[in-house]
Amino acid sequence: MSHTSPATYLVWSIITSLLGVFLIFHLWSFDRFKCLKWNSGPYSGAFKRVMTYSYLLGIPLVVTYAVGNTIIKYHEGFMQVPFLGIVTKPYTFWGLDEQRCIFPLTLCFSVAWSLEMVTHLEELCFWLYLVNSTSRNQDWFKTLYFKTWVIGSAVAVMYMPLLTIFTRGDPIKNEAYTFLAGSLGSLSLTLWFLPVLYMFPTFLKNLKSEGVDIGTIVRLTKFEELNRIRIIFRFLFCVPLLILGVDGVRPHDHRINESMLLTDLFCVLAGFGFAVSSGITLVIFFPRSIEGEIAAKDAERDRKRSRTGRSTFGLESRPSRMDTYMSETYSFSQQPSSIHGRDKQYFGNNRTAHYLTSSPKGNFHPSIQDVPLFDDDSQLGHGGKSMEGPWKDEERDVAAPLPPMRPNRRRGTEVELGGIESLTETNLSVHNLRMSNLNPLVHGFTSPINLGYTAEPETYTMPKYTFKK
Repeated sequence: MSHTSPATYLVWSIITSLLGVFLIFHLWSFDRFKCLKWNSGPYSGAFKRVMTYSYLLGIPLVVTYAVGNTIIKYHEGFMQVPFLGIVTKPYTFWGLDEQRCIFPLTLCFSVAWSLEMVTHLEELCFWLYLVNSTSRNQDWFKTLYFKTWVIGSAVAVMYMPLLTIFTRGDPIKNEAYTFLAGSLGSLSLTLWFLPVLYMFPTFLKNLKSEGVDIGTIVRLTKFEELNRIRIIFRFLFCVPLLILGVDGVRPHDHRINESMLLTDLFCVLAGFGFAVSSGITLVIFFPRSIEGEIAAKDAERDRKRSRTGRSTFGLESRPSRMDTYMSETYSFSQQPSSIHGRDKQYFGNNRTAHYLTSSPKGNFHPSIQDVPLFDDDSQLGHGGKSMEGPWKDEERDVAAPLPPMRPNRRRGTEVELGGIESLTETNLSVHNLRMSNLNPLVHGFTSPINLGYTAEPETYTMPKYTFKK
């Protein structure tokens, strides 16, 4: 991009800076930057660390490359060349300090591009593994796809910076070979991704027929749509730079690079392609759960309310939700009667009943006991006849048994909402896994870099009881 105008680098600086702002906002909303920690969770192994840090390191390097060249371009400006008119000042007329900055900035871009190829290669290998996997092929880290990613990533990380270092003698050739090598690598990965997109609809139909939970199918469907959009912008990124790179390595006539219109157009298109595809990669690697975030905020608000339930000024606290619920539910009860010298309010049937103890101010406290409803049979009415006869052989439950309940749970960076009479998403995956021919990694899938997760039955404990589904 040595032939481009300063405005081109300004566009690159703006869109890459916006990408950096979106990166910060998304990670803060995702888990308050907890995913950036070395031990970010129970599944933060070496693979997840490599994928996280390699992706997050590439964006600041591209921002450095764009901003640095913008400063230099606007500082040097334009100059008039005979027979060509006013053009961007060639690097040979730059100051000594500006010329020294050419190679470090190009090396930053080369390293960032190699890290991006690591990310794209991992996604390609992972989706190929997921689409072609079966229940017999369970361990991603022992497959040929993982070994291919390891070897390909090592090659990408080495050959891109080395090529930039070995061609640093001529800045124009250095930039041209960097664009050519990087665009060829990215274009090949993008082309290999097309068969994955072609097979994915059939893969989703197979998941539905195998009884995979709807949450996993929804996530995979969303990833498929995001990948289709990202493929378009990845072509938009690598194809223009490939054209500029091929034209730059030619020995003599540089028809495209000599045209300011074509050069600026291709570079701006490449900048937008890089920013959008990298943003979609961020959304796929760290998928937000709006439902879980709302549940987490509600839980945090409830915890704050519980801590500030009692007034610090010595005033009586407001009735709890249990008090309000019980008082409203049993408003049909009888008027308070004097039993054992206390004011009670009764509800129920037969010869025993539950009562709610009333405070002097009328607030009901959820202390539930069993007391005799009447002292003798004469208080039953019906002409002094006891009602025990018709109910003698019949036992009635005072309260019907409650359906099974499950609390809210945190699953890594997401919060799984509780409910009644239903399996959790994880346990549903375990249930479907027993009769499924699919890879266990499909069940409970969340992200291409969260590959240490396996669905296991949940156990949660309440006072004196342990429920296991």
